[in-house]
Amino acid sequence: MPLIFPQEGMAVLEALLFVASRPLSANTLSRLTGLDEADVEQLLTSLEEVYNRPGRGIMLARVAGGYQLVTRPQYSSYVEKLLQEKEKTPPLSRAALETLSIIAYYQPVTRAQIEAIRGVRVDHILAVLMERGLIQEVGRGSGHGRPILYGSTPAFLEYFGLKDLSELPPLDELEQREE
Repeated sequence: MPLIFPQEGMAVLEALLFVASRPLSANTLSRLTGLDEADVEQLLTSLEEVYNRPGRGIMLARVAGGYQLVTRPQYSSYVEKLLQEKEKTPPLSRAALETLSIIAYYQPVTRAQIEAIRGVRVDHILAVLMERGLIQEVGRGSGHGRPILYGSTPAFLEYFGLKDLSELPPLDELEQREE
């Protein structure tokens, strides 16, 4: 199928290559896009030229019979630093995720309210979530002792890939899944 808008075809291929965790063959890209394999090859050549221009941090590489977007070798030390930082942060535990969910849905919420829902103490988990910047103190309650109120942060949204809290699934939908 001849391409009327090659830029759009290049953009589609670029998007597929960007999210792929492994090299994609021209045949696979052809199947996914509905484009002729020859057109895919031509678009990949054009895309390769774009990435070969000076000042680009990534390039299109031919790897294992396919194509993959990779970082340029001269920037590997920066990528290694980033990956080492990521490795230092262990994934959140199930208890931390449960606590974080409660905060996200019920914010602003006190520690006592979280503990009433979870049925266990959450002091340590709150400290971990605050240390990671996923929650913050958002004020004080009006009750006895004026307890701290917790809420989520922009880092929480980033961690879960959300634009805002309205993108959280409705609670009733989650409760139906559990049944």
